[in-house]
Amino acid sequence: MKRPLAYITAAWRGESATDTECAVHYCRMAYEAGFSPICPILYLPLFLNDAVPEEHKSGIDMGRDMLRRSHVLVVCGGEVDEDVKNDIAVAKRLNITATTLDGILTVNQQGKDNV
Repeated sequence: MKRPLAYITAAWRGESATDTECAVHYCRMAYEAGFSPICPILYLPLFLNDAVPEEHKSGIDMGRDMLRRSHVLVVCGGEVDEDVKNDIAVAKRLNITATTLDGILTVNQQGKDNV
């Protein structure tokens, strides 16, 4: 069965190790809920230097392209910052469903209860 693409976003703290740990956790949960998670923060910093303006812009553009190809935007964590608000606005403009991680986990669990 083909898994729908889920773009993972959160209010990242700017601390590489903490952000990576959270992103891995969120992606695992989305995967277990039946999605193929896409989370740019897990790999773009491996080859892009955010301190270089051109590379920073390239990272934003690549992230938007990944969101554009996704079936759902999954907002994770308890906070919403400007980047998350921007992701939500882009998803809305592109008619991509936006939900929370808790939302997809709740729906997934209800589906299992009814089987």
